[in-house]
Amino acid sequence: SQVLDTKDVQVFKVTVNGQDAQFAFGEKHSFKGTPLEITFPNELRRGQEAIVEISFESSPQSSALQWFTPEQTSGKKHPFLFSQCQVEFI
Repeated sequence: SQVLDTKDVQVFKVTVNGQDAQFAFGEKHSFKGTPLEITFPNELRRGQEAIVEISFESSPQSSALQWFTPEQTSGKKHPFLFSQCQVEFI
């Protein structure tokens, strides 16, 4: 499984390597955010890469998420989302 830190986001769907994955939010912390635990649909081997895709909606209160406008990116065509949070593997 993988645990991500979230704050004020709504998650609709999670996939791992193209397969639907189960996910659940943990207890909300006032300043740390809310843990999002993703359960992988299949066990991974040591060193195996996984592509995790999360369909979500952010809000203005999602303070750890920041956006670059298309004009701020090198391609100047699409916005860019980045997070200042770190992932925790368990």
